[in-house]
Amino acid sequence: MGLNVENHVPHPPLVVVMGVSGVGKTTVARLLAERLALPYAEADDFHPPANIAKMAAGIPLDDADRQPWLAALAGWLGERCAAGEGGVVTCSALKWRYRDTLRTGCPEAFFLHLSGGHRLVEDRLAHRAGHFMPASLLDSQYATLEPLQPDEHGLVLDVDHTPDHLVEMAAARLRPVNGDLA
Repeated sequence: MGLNVENHVPHPPLVVVMGVSGVGKTTVARLLAERLALPYAEADDFHPPANIAKMAAGIPLDDADRQPWLAALAGWLGERCAAGEGGVVTCSALKWRYRDTLRTGCPEAFFLHLSGGHRLVEDRLAHRAGHFMPASLLDSQYATLEPLQPDEHGLVLDVDHTPDHLVEMAAARLRPVNGDLA
């Protein structure tokens, strides 16, 4: 079912829910934040307007476009980490170096990689309304995706499960060794 690196998860945890567009990052992250009683942040809210316009026009972002966005997300993680506060944030975090940028804010960040087959995710995108990310960019996201590596702190879950089931699996992994989260 996925990667499960046995590193220390800080409590309260800082979780980055990652994956390609359409895997359900926002849905799962909101539910997980609620389940863990932690603040939630949506990565899309950290994009500068130029990035949103570019994606809405069907143009993939390049690394230069992503850098200020990733830095802002790392800042959010870093502020919460320094204050000893947890949180849940969405971010595609498709490449190792993007995740490494996020880790500059909080080295102990936990990456929850929502993974799904191309057809399933493509179908979800085709039925999603009101989002600036067009389904035409899905192929470029899969081409860019570098799955979590064995030495990365996180867990991979298949989105063939319900959001509630994914949240329960993630919460079980994030539970402190000597207690429950909720």
